[in-house]
This record gives sequence, structure tokens and C-alpha cells, in this order.
Amino acid sequence: LNFRDVLIGLGMYPGGGVMGSEIAGTVLELGPGVTGLAVGDRVMGVAEGAFGPVAVTDARQLVRIPAGWSYAEAAAVPSAFMTAWYALVELAGAKAGQRVLVHAGTGGVGMAAIQIARHLGLEVFATASPAKWPVLAGLGLDEAHISSSRTAGFEADFLAATGGAGVDIVLNSLAGDLTDASLRLLPRGGAFVEMGRTDVRDADVLAAEHPGVVYRPFNLGEAGPERLGAMLGGIVGLMAAGELTRLPVRAWDVRRAREAFRFMQQARHTGKLVLTVPAGPAEPRTRGRSALVTGGTGTLGGLVAKHLVVTGRADGLVLTGRSGPSAPGAAALAAELATLGARVRIVACDAADRDALAAVLAAVPAEDPLTTVVHTAGVLDDATIASLTPERVAAVMRPKADGAWHLHELTRGLDLDHFVLFSSAAATFSSPGQGNYVAANSFLDALAADRRAAGLPGTSLAWGMWAEASALTGRLSDSERARINRGGVAALSADEGLALMDLALARDEAVLVPARLDLAGLRSQAARSTDVPPLWRGLVGGGTGRRSASSGTGGADSLRQQLAGQPEQERMRLLTDLVRSHVAAVLGHASAEAVESTRAFTDLGFDSLTAVELRNRLSTATGLRLPATLVFDYPNPTELAALLQEKLLPELVEHGGTDAAEEKLRKALATVPLSRFRDAGLMEALMRLADVRDDALMGDQGEDAEDIDALDADSLIRLALDGEAE
Repeated sequence: LNFRDVLIGLGMYPGGGVMGSEIAGTVLELGPGVTGLAVGDRVMGVAEGAFGPVAVTDARQLVRIPAGWSYAEAAAVPSAFMTAWYALVELAGAKAGQRVLVHAGTGGVGMAAIQIARHLGLEVFATASPAKWPVLAGLGLDEAHISSSRTAGFEADFLAATGGAGVDIVLNSLAGDLTDASLRLLPRGGAFVEMGRTDVRDADVLAAEHPGVVYRPFNLGEAGPERLGAMLGGIVGLMAAGELTRLPVRAWDVRRAREAFRFMQQARHTGKLVLTVPAGPAEPRTRGRSALVTGGTGTLGGLVAKHLVVTGRADGLVLTGRSGPSAPGAAALAAELATLGARVRIVACDAADRDALAAVLAAVPAEDPLTTVVHTAGVLDDATIASLTPERVAAVMRPKADGAWHLHELTRGLDLDHFVLFSSAAATFSSPGQGNYVAANSFLDALAADRRAAGLPGTSLAWGMWAEASALTGRLSDSERARINRGGVAALSADEGLALMDLALARDEAVLVPARLDLAGLRSQAARSTDVPPLWRGLVGGGTGRRSASSGTGGADSLRQQLAGQPEQERMRLLTDLVRSHVAAVLGHASAEAVESTRAFTDLGFDSLTAVELRNRLSTATGLRLPATLVFDYPNPTELAALLQEKLLPELVEHGGTDAAEEKLRKALATVPLSRFRDAGLMEALMRLADVRDDALMGDQGEDAEDIDALDADSLIRLALDGEAE
């Protein structure tokens, strides 16, 4: 994912475009002219419209992925490094000893450009938001070479740092006044390479205003397939030699692309964001699939092994356990798997022994590459916190946490479809007397989340209790099982457990809780006691909140109907709720309650891109044409709600808005002389409506009261309306 994709999504990219331009994957088919690649090769490069499981591209734009790289790591390389290389080397002609200013230095291109510039021997200055300055410091820049990308203060900072000489090259991605400030940092001339393309200047005008400055806006595609492939090959070579390093990666499943887009739009990232495609029945395979199951000779391990074969996820199986082939039932399990058509190896191996595990993985045959890992191994050593010792903690942590970590490290360079960790609901719901077990399983949950964020497969299943007696649950007494059931979790049958595993592997969450919850029992418990954990209260409660204009489910027409007939104060509350709810959605808050109605949008975290998204949302919700500068012209939710009311008011009159209709009536009646009301016989009717008489006015207000004939039309109407209200 890159910034161009975000601009396309917001309709702001010049000339439009197609999302998805950098890829990593496996070659499925070749055109007749392709000679340098083969079906099955792991490749990375550029393409068009590549957000999906299959893409077609020019082979000249691809290179092979080095051994040990994941697809996510490979996909994060092409655009960032090629853009930086093309800008600095091909366009700016960067030379050792020159100074370069890299804007947005913590983004993908920025971090790549800093590495390339230092490799070429340039002195690097960089900008970023202040919160990201530690990242720049980690890249080797000191305080004098770092400034903010949010204000034009970097101009003064870097002129001071260079004694007024400025820089030789600017790699620009900013706009407006910040672009002008950047141009002034080239007082001796130089190269201004524009990659942002949101504020492209007239080259002739710029040359007259800044003598000696070579202005060069560009897009990477202009280099052509041959040059792109050559650049990418050279960059990968420098990485293999240790001259350049890959960027930090954070990944989202493609089914959560909206979250990834918003994260980039809000500039909350460093390095690169990647969309991953879930494993599925994609291309036909020319090779088999192997699965490694730790604890594979145990009760759950055996069930999982058979299920992997039956569902077609594995043709070959490697089952490990500390006892190996001598474990009870191991021979029968191997025979049963063989009858299902699987190639089976049962190996004595403790997953917590890294060297032994590495040897097992190295023995997986190339014709059946490893595609699935399931870590079921674990032991119990229950004790209260006060009685836990380092030895008792280590006894439980070692098979669970150490084994999982070794599997993670040893397989991260493989193209796995699934990496499944058998955790426990004890880590989610808590479990008295199992502090060490809870800690071990919490580590598994965190590891799965960390792998997902890095673009690697990872699913931690926090299981409830299984009905099948295993090494962990076989020692439970009937009373202990009853206690667990009273905790709200009933036992799963084998069929239920395996079906839940299938459902979990089809989803894109890192941590799931496959458990059979006894909601009826929980409701009964909640009715008897107020001492119910908050998680359970949420499950058995189910209250509903008040609906407001912020729901926006009916669109603009629904909003108008909702506002019609409401007094002004209620309209303002509804419209303010509407604004706050959309602000919360744009900024990623859980609810509108996190948005203060009088706090400035800029303080809430809005920039030009999030402002456009909010404008688009509110335009859809209200049916109004709103300007892109909305949040800057009306700087907080309250003022923006007032604008919406002002624009919607004429429509509310047509739809019968009471305040607006009353105002229209007042204005019309105010033009009619009172004598016309009396002559038409309406004066008495108005007085009866108000339930007042001339003498009643005198009696209530004394000698200073006005005669009703002296009142103007507006006062008379107000009197009538006040009387009606009373």
C-alpha cells in the first residue's frame, strides 16, 4: 500500500489511477517471450491493479525474492526503494558530499531515501512529525538534521545548521507554503525533485523565481519496465550485501483494507504498510503440502492431524512429541493417517529445544514443502500465585512459549498458509490457580498478533475446554469440570472443536476464542449475583442505546425527516452528534463520546486528507454540497453543526419544520396593521387564543400596562403563543 493508493481512494490523484502497484507472489503462468523466470518462482516487483490474489504484469519489472524473505517483506521493497533511487540517482544526479533534504523521512520512500543517500555519501536532513523524531534519530540523524514536517520552521532550522548555504537536493512530498519554504532552501540552486504531485508548479515560473533550481516532478512509471527491473535488481543486490536494509512492515489482511488505508491516511505509520491475501483454494499446486503438529501424538494433536488430511490442508505430516514413536497410541495414529493417504513421520522432539526443532524442519522434503504449523504442545502445573516458583513457571512456559517462539523464528522465511497456536480461554477469562498457564497462553496470543502485524500468518486459538480427555484435562475430577462449567464455558465435542478451527482459519483475526459458552447459565449467575466479571456482563446484558442523527443509516432523507419538527436546540444536538460520530469514524475512535464538540479539528488530529474524508461523509449524510475546506472554515464540531443547520433550514421549511414555519408566519403578520386584524374580526380570535382580555392585562400589570391596541403584530403573536404554551 502506498500514498498513491490513498489519493486514488479519495479521488485526489491527478488523472485517476488503479490501486495496487507493488507486489510479491508466486509465478503461476508465463507468456511465450518470458525466459528469465519459471512457474513456481517467488518474485517481487510492480504491477497495476494488484490488490487481489492474481495479477498480470511485465516480467521485466520483476526480480526473484531472496531466500528467507517473507512475501510481506518483499512487497514492501519495490516502490519505496525504486522511487528513492530514481529520484536521487537518476533525476538529481546525487554525488558524495552533497546535502539532501528528505521530507516525510519516516514514510516508506523517506526511510529508503535516507538509506540510499547515506550509502551514496550525502549529508541528510529530514523532516517528520515531532512524534516520529525518535525514528529519524534511530536512522542516525542528530538533532541539527531533524525538523518538523508540519510547519515551515524547517527552513530556518536547516539554514542555521548549514550557515545559510541550504541544501543541494530536495526530495519533496509536501505542498503549499511548505513547498515554498523547501524551494528557499536551495539558495545556490540545485535539484528540486517533486514526487508528491499534489502541488505541481509551473517549471518556467519557478525557474524565474529560483534561478539555478532544476524542478523535476515525476512518477516512477516513466522509467519504463527495463529500467525498473534493473533498478530493483541492483537494490536487492545492495540488500544482500548489507548496504541497504528492508523497511519496517505492518500488515493487514486485504479484507481489512479500509483500516490500512485510514492508518496511512492519518500518517500514523513508519516504514511500509502491506495488504496480505489469505490462504485459499487459489492456484493448482505442483507440489504437496506438509504440516507440522507439535504435541502431535497427544489427544488434540491427533485429532488435528487427521483433520488436516481430511480437509486437504496436508498431504504429508510431521508429528512431534517428547516421546516420539514410543508415545501411547502413536503407532495406531500413524496407521490411521496412512489409510487416509497421508505420508507420516513421527519424531521425538521437544519444540523448546531449538536445535532439535531446526533439524526436524530441515528434514521436510522439498516435494512436500511445509505450509501449515500447529502448536498444540503444553503442560499444566497449577498453583496459586503465592506458591509459584521460578521452576514451576518455567515448566509451563517452556513447552508453550519457548516452543512457539522457536517455531516463529525458524519458519518466518517459509511461505506458510497457516501458523496456528493452541492457546487457552484461561488467558482471556482468567483462571484461578493457573497464573503460569495464563501467562504462557497470553504469550501465544501476543505472538500471533505480532506475526499478523508483520505480514506473517498467525492465529492463536484460545480454546475453551474440550470434552475429549487430553493430557491437560484428563486429570480433572467431576467437581473440577463442574466448576469450569459454572464459569460459563461448557465442554466442546471433537466435531465442534474442529469445526470451530475451520471457521477460525477462514477469518482474519489474530486471536479468537473458540468456546461453547453457557449463556443461560451466565444469565442465571448474573441474576443471582452482582459480582459478575465485566466481560460476562457484556455478553448477558445486551442493552440498546438511544438512536440519534449520528447513525446515518437512512441517509440524507432519513436525516431530514428526523430533524423536521424538532425545536432548534434539539436540531443542534442531533447535528452535533452527527458531526461527532463521523469525526470519530474518520479518526478511528470507538464512539462519538471520544470527540469533544468544542475542540478544534486540528487539535483532534485532522489534516487535509482526513478533512476530505469527513467532507465526503457529511455530504453523503446530509445531501449537501460541502467544501473540502470544511474543517478549516468551521473549526470545531459545534460550529460545523451550525453550518449544517443553516444550510438545511430552507429544506426544513419545505418539510414542515416548526421553528422555521413560525418564523415565516411572524414575518408575514408583522407587515399587517393591527387595525386590519380588528376590522377583519380577527383581534378577538387572537385574544381568545391567548385567553386574555383588555382588562385582564390592566389587572395583571397595573397602570403601567399597555392597551392591547398599542401592541404591534409581533408582540400580539408572542402573547398568543405564550398563552397557548401556558
